[in-house]
Amino acid sequence: MDTAISCSLAPFAIATGDPAGIGPEVIVKSWLVREVHRLMPFFAIGESRALSAIWDGPIQTIASPDEAASVFDHALPCLQLDMTGAITPGQPNADGARCALHALELGIGLTKSGAAAALITAPVGKSQLYSIGFTHPGQTEFIAERCGVARNNAVMMLAGPSLRVVPLTIHIPLSEVPAALSVELIRTRAHVTARSLTRNFGIENPRLAVAGLNPHAGENGNIGREEIEIIAPAIETLRAEGLNISGPYAPDAMFHGPAREHYDAALCMYHDQALIPIKTLHFDEGVNMTLGLPIIRTSPDHGTAFDIAGQNIADPGAMIAAIRMAEEAARYRSTQADGQPLSS
Repeated sequence: MDTAISCSLAPFAIATGDPAGIGPEVIVKSWLVREVHRLMPFFAIGESRALSAIWDGPIQTIASPDEAASVFDHALPCLQLDMTGAITPGQPNADGARCALHALELGIGLTKSGAAAALITAPVGKSQLYSIGFTHPGQTEFIAERCGVARNNAVMMLAGPSLRVVPLTIHIPLSEVPAALSVELIRTRAHVTARSLTRNFGIENPRLAVAGLNPHAGENGNIGREEIEIIAPAIETLRAEGLNISGPYAPDAMFHGPAREHYDAALCMYHDQALIPIKTLHFDEGVNMTLGLPIIRTSPDHGTAFDIAGQNIADPGAMIAAIRMAEEAARYRSTQADGQPLSS
């Protein structure tokens, strides 16, 4: 592998997630195709036994991130975290959850310090984390807190080759969505999204499209008034503030091919409105990227898949995409830090 293309950046940290899930497998498979996809050096953070439980290839423990680049060509570097419990693919336990949380916390610290250029997080089992006292809705909120970012200013974006979506509300019941929407929520998340598209992808004038909440975007108030009372006023305010934003659009007509050509990201009102189209289009290559952070954080847009862990059938496409998106963002940020103009 020609590491010259990647030596200008620190290596990437990959928190291995729950050791009983498919995180270790998709990390290993990503390392195996590092040359094909020209992946820059990365290192796993976690218990190396989770890697060796599903693979008999070369793993080399490292003492610090700066050792990863020299190891990467011939072995998968692993910053070792020792856990005492058993590691059995498909059988999560509390010790594994503690290891996953420790890996996540260490990865955040290394990325904040600049020892890692980006943090990629493999999936965790929330029920296992909750059993050991984890109180956040997910990894995104935990990372935001550790980075000193208010929860509303950390925005989840799901991205694939032809679509980026931002759910304005996430893990709440559908019945609670209308009450959760506000002009200020839409304004805050639209601004974070626009700034991040410029900072991470070099899009100098991001085009944002906003979905309606109701069928047919409310039909002028005949099928709900959220578009009239909340969404449209927010869009008008954002336009006055300089954003290139349009809508609200009927959600059922926003995601076909020709429609997607007219925006760089779609702001959606609730979880499934955003995730159904992204997973339909890019199920095996979708990336979850947290916007609004001082660090770069990406994650494959899938779960732990305990039911298939250890069977060597997990698709690494989303992990590979997460690594590649992290590199794209890191290079744009590095360019800006050097005072060079952004590419459009």
